[in-house]
Amino acid sequence: MTTVTLAKALNAGLRKAMEDDPKVLIMGEDVGKLGGVFRITDGLQKDFGEDRVIDSPLAESGILGTAVGLAIRGYRPVCEIQFDGFVYPAYDQIVSQVAKFCFRTRGKVPMPIVVRIPFGGGIGAVEHHSESPEAQFAHTPGLKVVACSNPVDGYWMIQQAIAADDPVIFLEPKRQYHADKAELDEQATPQPLFTSRVVRPGADATLLAYGPMVKTALKAAGAAEGEGRSVEVIDLRTLSPLDLGPVYDSVRRTGRVVITHEAHVNLGLGAEVAARITEECFYSLEAPVLRVGGFDTPYPPSRIEEDYLPDLDRVLDAVDRTFEF
Repeated sequence: MTTVTLAKALNAGLRKAMEDDPKVLIMGEDVGKLGGVFRITDGLQKDFGEDRVIDSPLAESGILGTAVGLAIRGYRPVCEIQFDGFVYPAYDQIVSQVAKFCFRTRGKVPMPIVVRIPFGGGIGAVEHHSESPEAQFAHTPGLKVVACSNPVDGYWMIQQAIAADDPVIFLEPKRQYHADKAELDEQATPQPLFTSRVVRPGADATLLAYGPMVKTALKAAGAAEGEGRSVEVIDLRTLSPLDLGPVYDSVRRTGRVVITHEAHVNLGLGAEVAARITEECFYSLEAPVLRVGGFDTPYPPSRIEEDYLPDLDRVLDAVDRTFEF
């Protein structure tokens, strides 16, 4: 058992995947000698060499285009996008080539590419450094999209994503990289990749979150307990495909649901989850499904980002409102 941050867990997971499979390689801006902006790939180039940990030019489209060619030749590229807002130059490659190549070849040519994207806000960064683009990728058939929220999941999920034969958009909550530590047992049996998980049992309401908002959701559930309400928290973990079995089970017991994410509410992941819950659990609902997210504006300057991001008070207020119906 070791105690690690999310950053260290991801580093260890990448290292294990590279040790297990010589076809795994890492590409991205400053991932080699610098070890990445957030030091996620620290020490990997030194141990595995420049042929497997590649410092790329500042060209996200080139990184993903090269990864497509490598995947065709049997490699398993792990591409790092330095910040979420920098992914858009590669968006055409991701949605036009990475997502569709296997389908176009009738399954003959898989695309085992992982695109690592630090996402979300809360670090006081400048423009283009605090985006939440997950819905854009989850809307694209052919892509798998997952979001880790803690060190243990980070360690196992990155290895599982690399081992998958489908392309995976791997979202990492950047404000959690060095925030909290957890005990990691590398001999444990991991939870399957494309599954959600109940992280706090409850009986009165269901609170759904993923990535950076899981921690906030847990705090809100703790505050609600002080008010005499038992709130179940579910970490969605996988955004495409959604694993809503545990969610439906919870909603049928509680009858009340709040969904929270950092991305703005309009057409966000919460809208799809709310629609699915309404379709499957309509007669169990005691109140409308409520959503809490960022406001429908571009991400604001860092000095006011705390007013933009959903916090404990906004989430708890939504939980309280579900009991007013």
